[in-house]
Order: sequence, then structure tokens, then C-alpha cells
Amino acid sequence: MSKKTWTTIALIAALVIIFGVSFVVGGLHTNPDERFTGTDSVATSTIQESHPDYQPWFEPFFQPASGEVESGLFALQAAIGGTVLGFAIGGLWGRRRGERTALAAATEPTP
Repeated sequence: MSKKTWTTIALIAALVIIFGVSFVVGGLHTNPDERFTGTDSVATSTIQESHPDYQPWFEPFFQPASGEVESGLFALQAAIGGTVLGFAIGGLWGRRRGERTALAAATEPTP
């Protein structure tokens, strides 16, 4: 295998280790009742515990009708973000493939 392949494997292994360690460390330092709540809810409860007289600066201009609608909007946001990211990666991959094909065609000897 080439050096580039080993570098890619090492980077992927580093990402897996970083995510694994963050899940383990995060799981040890969070309250089991609040483990699957969002960071907004955790931040709000922490502020209310530390400063009970705190008044928010403003009210949100849009409040979803229910938690299901909020979850659906969050899922829609994630889907749109994933689609944009996939399109960008696909575009970069296709550009790179085109450059390699053009380079191979340019360096290939003509009969």
C-alpha cells in the first residue's frame, strides 16, 4: 500500500478514536436523565440552576407547535445539510477524476 493509503487509514482511525473517546467521556460526565436532550435544554437548565433570577434577552420568533414538529424540522435541516455535503463531495470527486483522466490522456503516447 502507498503512503497516501496509510495516511487515509490513520486519519479514519483517529476520527473513530476521537468520536469513541468523546462518547465515553461525555457519557460519564452527563446526567443519565438528560443524556439525550439537546444542548439548548441542558444550557437552559444549567442557567436556571446557577442564576434563578435570569431573564432571557428575547423570545424566539418561531415556536414549533409540538416537539414532533420541532424534531421533524431538525431532521429536515440535517437532510438538507447532508445533501449539500454529499453534492459537494461528489462534485470534488468528479472534478478530481476528470483531472486524472485528462492528465492520463495528455501523457499517453500517441500512435
